[in-house]
Amino acid sequence: MTLAGTYQPKHPIQPLWYKLMSQQIPVKNVTPNIPKGQSTDLYASSEKIYTRAFSGVFRNLRRMGGALLFLLYFGTVWLNYDGRQAVWWNLPERKFYIFGSTFWPQDFVLLSALLIICAFGLFFITVFAGRVWCGYTCPQSVFTWVFMWGEKVTEGDRNQRMKLDKAPMSANKFMRKFAKHSIWIGVSLATAITFVGYFSPIRELIPDLFTLSASGWALFWVGFLTLATYGNAGWLREQVCIYMCPYARFQSVMFDADTLIVSYDPRRGEARGPRKKDADYKAQGLGDCIDCKMCVQVCPTGIDIRDGLQLECIGCAACIDACDSIMEKMDYPKGLISYTTEHNLTGHKTHLIRPRLIGYAIALIAMMSVFVWAVSSRSLVGLDVIKDRVMYRENQDGHIENVYTLKIMNKAQHDMTVVISADGIEGLEFEGNTEIKAAAGEVLSVPVELSIPPEKLPSSANKIMFHVKSMDDPSINSDADSRFNGPSIR
Repeated sequence: MTLAGTYQPKHPIQPLWYKLMSQQIPVKNVTPNIPKGQSTDLYASSEKIYTRAFSGVFRNLRRMGGALLFLLYFGTVWLNYDGRQAVWWNLPERKFYIFGSTFWPQDFVLLSALLIICAFGLFFITVFAGRVWCGYTCPQSVFTWVFMWGEKVTEGDRNQRMKLDKAPMSANKFMRKFAKHSIWIGVSLATAITFVGYFSPIRELIPDLFTLSASGWALFWVGFLTLATYGNAGWLREQVCIYMCPYARFQSVMFDADTLIVSYDPRRGEARGPRKKDADYKAQGLGDCIDCKMCVQVCPTGIDIRDGLQLECIGCAACIDACDSIMEKMDYPKGLISYTTEHNLTGHKTHLIRPRLIGYAIALIAMMSVFVWAVSSRSLVGLDVIKDRVMYRENQDGHIENVYTLKIMNKAQHDMTVVISADGIEGLEFEGNTEIKAAAGEVLSVPVELSIPPEKLPSSANKIMFHVKSMDDPSINSDADSRFNGPSIR
């Protein structure tokens, strides 16, 4: 069942909220004449998008950015540092190695801060340049372009793929399809193994996988991530961007009339129509758009950018490259489709520097500065104090005694000798060994007894402070407070 009488604005220069939230407005419902006993589908299945190969400046930028991201993702896992994998999230031991630093679950607040910084970075770049994250660096987009390349090298360009899909199954078609899916599965498997390699050292993981001696969890995650990559980049593709990704839904909140977006210039392009290269098209009442639909054929989400800004646009600029190549062949100026702003399209002045952008920039710089300070000033020794359930006891000397368990964590990547001390009450005596050796990454449980003569006890509940300090580097230290209990004093 379809809706008849839909209204679409002919002029694409409309407010951003209108174009994003009102793609089509039903104005009349028509009840279809369906015979009794028959049914009809309420939803139409999505049509497969066949993208055309193209070249251009933004395509080259996207390829260079994708190559850098691939090098970072697939290369970092193979780096070694100080005899171990440089980046390794060791979940069983709750240790997270990032080159020369070791992070523990207690440092989870730093991860939360990093995610908040990334969110504000996304807000800042979106206000300034729209969905460039989606078009150039989003993993879904990057892997989709790789899978589309796999289609092209095995099945040919757009028209060849369309003919191949319509043709009956043959040996040639089977081999081409087999080669395409082999590339897809190969890329997916490499991606999955690399991801799991950040949690299980990859130099041990790969031999274990090939000998089937890897753990069950490693096999599960490699299989799951292979299927997820294969499904998302090979089959779902634009469906993820259009229906599953929330970013397309809330981008309208961050866009304004000065945001750089991929747009078609209707003042220059309309009216559309084909013509010969040397024809006086202006005398025919035509604009620069020759209605070749190249911008539609190269779009990974299958939209027509000439209809204005749309939810499905990921800002990849493929339509810009395609249109510029046509303009060049026609000897027309480039830029019929370009990165521009709504203000520019309506003849107003664009303000790239504006209060909201400055606010995001200040917040981003401030949070990054605090994060760098927090990481650099993070103590390499941790201390937690657990007081014994017995409130207090009297020792053989008649002193009031409290028992504690100190959890000392060596966060450094080298062995360390620490000195333990306690203060807070005058006359407090420390019983036990005050010098403890802790291996790199070791967590020690150290029992400690504190005592004091009864006459020196100020009250029944007293705040005390424990200190641990590295003997080699006094700047490596940590403190933790606790309570010293005694009998009631009248």
